[in-house]
Amino acid sequence: MDERNLSAADFQTHRAHLRGVAYRMLGSLSEAEDAVQEAWLHHSRADTREVTNPRGWLTTVVARVCLDFLRTRKSRREEPEDAQGPDLFAARTDGSTPEQEALMADSVGFALLVVLDALNPSERIAFVLHDLFSMSFDEIAPIVGRNEAATRQLASRARRRVHGAALSPDADLSRQREVVSAFLAATRGGDLDALLAVLDPDVVARTDMKLPTGAPREVHGASNVASQARLHSARARVSQVGLVDGKVALVVAPRGRLHSVLLFTVQEGRILLLETVVDPERLRQLEVAVFPA
Repeated sequence: MDERNLSAADFQTHRAHLRGVAYRMLGSLSEAEDAVQEAWLHHSRADTREVTNPRGWLTTVVARVCLDFLRTRKSRREEPEDAQGPDLFAARTDGSTPEQEALMADSVGFALLVVLDALNPSERIAFVLHDLFSMSFDEIAPIVGRNEAATRQLASRARRRVHGAALSPDADLSRQREVVSAFLAATRGGDLDALLAVLDPDVVARTDMKLPTGAPREVHGASNVASQARLHSARARVSQVGLVDGKVALVVAPRGRLHSVLLFTVQEGRILLLETVVDPERLRQLEVAVFPA
């Protein structure tokens, strides 16, 4: 057997590790599998006779593949399912059920995946490899095409985004969270009475989604908004209460990828305004954090 083919056994030995690295970088199990397969193709064509650390070498290969994936990933949008009005829980499923998506995100940590999705590709790679997999900055630098000092800065910026989103000192924040959590629970359960209890009679729901001609971008009145919310009980299961620009909101992130947020205006314990944001440019400008489960 050719000597470089001996390391095929090393690849299989480290496959689970490589998939874990790829999943944390990409936030998608299917894309992680694709990245590992692509890494195998690179591996099979390479002369690995001088490789002394197969795990480290393979991790580097997978990281480069993931960086390419992240840089070419296109903005994701979903066309509305009907013309009834604003979709309060706009989300894509890519063939998976909301329950499956939630389990996938929970396997790593929903909050971590959501915040990682807001990082640029180089920041994400630097943070994941250093903070989660203990690679040194001199090993990571060639992957992201920076020197060691610049790579350290990438990871530092990412770390501030992941760990540094402090809760607002606003005394009303806990009350807002109670109201939004009650709205989410009522939506998940399809409980019309519970929804009406947290909605102001004159509540307005609006969206920046592209809707079919004639479909309203706004829905007015508690009964109409509650009816809209009940239509999306399954999608609500992949939503979590979080902070968006320091205010309580719902974060919709199937497979940990930020797809939309639902912003709230709460006054005297009732929801006055719900605004669904799905526009990728607007989402990129938001500071998103997720409360611990």
